[in-house]
Amino acid sequence: MKLLVICGPTASGKSALAVECARRMGGEVVSCDALLVYRGLNIGTAKPTEGERGGIVHHLIDAVEPTEHFSVSDFEKMALSAVADVISRGKIPVLCGGTGFYLNAVLFPSAFGAAPASPAIREKYGQILAEEGKEGVYRRLAAVDPESAAALHPNDVKRVVRALEIYESTGRKKSAQNDGKTPRFDYAAVAFDFPRAELYARIERRVDEMLARGLVEEVRGLLRAGVPEDAQCMQGIGYKEVVKYLKNGYNLSTMSDIIKQNTRNYAKRQVTFFKKLPNLHWLAPQPLQEAADEVEQIYECR
Repeated sequence: MKLLVICGPTASGKSALAVECARRMGGEVVSCDALLVYRGLNIGTAKPTEGERGGIVHHLIDAVEPTEHFSVSDFEKMALSAVADVISRGKIPVLCGGTGFYLNAVLFPSAFGAAPASPAIREKYGQILAEEGKEGVYRRLAAVDPESAAALHPNDVKRVVRALEIYESTGRKKSAQNDGKTPRFDYAAVAFDFPRAELYARIERRVDEMLARGLVEEVRGLLRAGVPEDAQCMQGIGYKEVVKYLKNGYNLSTMSDIIKQNTRNYAKRQVTFFKKLPNLHWLAPQPLQEAADEVEQIYECR
């Protein structure tokens, strides 16, 4: 069974296109998003509502509690199981999401880098961790390998340090290394190719909508329910900024601007990441029905 992949940057219309394609083609959606797996994170993740899912089965949404740690390898196991289940029922798995490492974990077997372990490098970053915390280690990865940093949470210290270890040992970014680009599945992949200014405008509208729908109240409720402010899920864009706002009393407008800037930066890194996905077709922005028509053609011809 051939998989359909709908990926790309945040706010580019992936979810709606995935639902429409799944409806037409007899598929089910397998979410490849690092935050949609968490229960209770709805507004800040733009989690599709039941109505927006249009009766299409979605996998890997609301799969774990917000207090849980969830790694790429955890996702890989659950997603491969979901894909196998969808295929076993004669349906098309429609992979949808913007977390590049999650998507790649399904499509390609990976050893997460072949560089040997270096006790000296790990000791170095262990010292930085002790002195500056996980954010200090994460900032160093973002400086040398922003694509890998974009796909990891600061709390995932083990993988952050591993990516730094690969970079320092080999002189090459983890994100640029090929762990084995022979795909597990035949697949067709598409993404909307919005002009940068238009994508940024969509992002800004989405952030405004999230705040109007109650993002601050959602974060406040999660904290009151016992989710630690340093939980992995709370490091997501939108959530970490609101936590700081609630702690430090930022001006609401300033917080909104920070979320928008961070989201724009993330979208830029997503585009860079997905440009490396083999056989990805970039779609011109167009109405949903026309886009779905084009996707069907690409899927049949791939």
